[in-house]
Amino acid sequence: MHRYLLIVLFLATFISATSDQPAGYKSVSDLKSFTGKMNQAAKSTSSLRADFVQEKNLAAIEETVVSKGSFLFKKPGRIRMEYLQPFSYLMVINEGKVTIRDGQKTNSFSSRGNKLFTVVNNIIIDCMQGTVLSNKDFLHEVYENDKNYMVKLIPVKKDLRNYFESISVILTRNHLEVYQIEMKEPSGDQSVITFNNRQNNAKIPDTDFVVR
Repeated sequence: MHRYLLIVLFLATFISATSDQPAGYKSVSDLKSFTGKMNQAAKSTSSLRADFVQEKNLAAIEETVVSKGSFLFKKPGRIRMEYLQPFSYLMVINEGKVTIRDGQKTNSFSSRGNKLFTVVNNIIIDCMQGTVLSNKDFLHEVYENDKNYMVKLIPVKKDLRNYFESISVILTRNHLEVYQIEMKEPSGDQSVITFNNRQNNAKIPDTDFVVR
């Protein structure tokens, strides 16, 4: 899969009209309480620095591709995602402007000019800002177990269903931090992104979101 589409699938931060209950989870018992806690956790987080590991399972050839990199988020709506292994690839979103550097080539464009990119960009921003349940491009199902919450996003429009079967955002139960993102595609391919070494409210200079 092209690296750009891998990035798009990731941002997502989060098909059919209905889905099965995930194994090991049950429907959340108090949705209003969960929503309030998620909003409060998001309000208390102005920035995030983390490492990530992406596992891409390719159904057709039964192969798993593992990538590693770093992730930065800073309000309002600034994201830096840098793949470091096994290839070098950088994407920066700074208030609607997207800059991608692949090797020696750098391109910039507005996320508003790409419907898919706009949608998935909004998902990751929604996750970080606690507004994911307000995204009207998806149906939402919320589950819980003893350790985590899961917000499952199911596309409602045909064009998005061509890319996603579902996107599941896993949050820690104690702090409602985004721990993992699971993405399923109609082809059977699946990507799992796990965040490690989180630093909430880290001091991140604005220059980190400028690509020179």
